[in-house]
Amino acid sequence: MIRVLLVDDHHLVRTGMRRILEDAKDIDVVGEAQSGEEAIIKAGELSPQVILMDINMPGQGGMETTTRLLSKYPEIKIIALTQHVEAPFPRQFLNSGGHGFLTKASSMDEMVAAVRQVAAGERFVSNDVARKLALERVDGNEGSPFERLSRRELQVVVMLAQGKSVKDISDGLKLSPKTVSTYRARVFDKLEVTSDVELMRVAMRYGVV
Repeated sequence: MIRVLLVDDHHLVRTGMRRILEDAKDIDVVGEAQSGEEAIIKAGELSPQVILMDINMPGQGGMETTTRLLSKYPEIKIIALTQHVEAPFPRQFLNSGGHGFLTKASSMDEMVAAVRQVAAGERFVSNDVARKLALERVDGNEGSPFERLSRRELQVVVMLAQGKSVKDISDGLKLSPKTVSTYRARVFDKLEVTSDVELMRVAMRYGVV
């Protein structure tokens, strides 16, 4: 049996995923978590083989949680499950050690196939994301300006675009306000914006929020 942990801040989403996966005779949903912080605790308690991880959660978020989980439990396979299909999310997640990338528009069969394939040691990318990544390479497209950002900078962007203050972000990521302000300044410089309002416009244009 493939032991799976579900991580999403929405109860209804977790319930839907559980029902889909439990119909597969070779998959056992061993637990659920509603935050990245809880996911790290549950991973230690339940020893899942595969984790389905929402990227955009309050607090430290799915990207940061994935990095922390893999540093502590490198044997766990993590699949992103998110509505963010635009660059740079898929590439950054996979480059940070993630094993699969699904969108919330993926079919039930695709989700089950992803869990099985990743558990077997392979990578899995949903059809719509794979198509976007392939077209970027074929077209020679430089892609989104958000590709210039580091994983941490992208995380700060998402939280700023959600209307969070520097203090909220520092609390959620367990960083000092000064450090968050430094990341914010770097983001503004790389994206060539001068305010949070301009940042929001660019983020919306490229599908980051």
